[in-house]
Amino acid sequence: MLFFVGAPLAMTATFGRYPLFPVLIGLTLCAALLLQITPGWRWRMLLRGPVLGEWRIILLLVAATVSVSVAVIFAFAPHRFLDLPQHRTGLWLAIMAFYPLLSALPQEIIYRSLFFERYGALFPSKWAAVTANGAAFALGHLFFANGVTLSMTAVGGAFMGWAYLRHRSFGLAWVLHSLAGQIIFTVGLGIFFYHGAVR
Repeated sequence: MLFFVGAPLAMTATFGRYPLFPVLIGLTLCAALLLQITPGWRWRMLLRGPVLGEWRIILLLVAATVSVSVAVIFAFAPHRFLDLPQHRTGLWLAIMAFYPLLSALPQEIIYRSLFFERYGALFPSKWAAVTANGAAFALGHLFFANGVTLSMTAVGGAFMGWAYLRHRSFGLAWVLHSLAGQIIFTVGLGIFFYHGAVR
């Protein structure tokens, strides 16, 4: 479990010294190694469980993320509403295309597969594990250094953790994470989630 505390604290303490993407790849490789030595783990488990069959959960996530994102952007930075699709369309399209693979996928391996498959049994109940998962996901975004990011990742992480545990469906958690990120950047909240805007 030190992986979920030590790594975020180290990233926060050394923020700006190293490019974020290579750090994420390195952490994902470490997570993959830990999964590989986890008793009972098989990589085909990433393919188990329903995805589109849980469309109600997907719609709930989309509705909640849109509502919260619009409310937050108008509260803190109304001039940035829909800024990317309107004024930086190429960058927005690139984010829509690559965010699921380059950001959401490695994070889900770390925060859903590794967290629950290797450490889930340490918690006394499902809800304790889900709560801890949300806290760990928020801590993983500590280096962004703002309350909006920490609050949204704590709640969103807990929701994705709960969704993962319903059927141990990595695919469902990945789709939820991808959609949430795409909505956040589309609405304009990327200013709170983009490392280049920090400090």
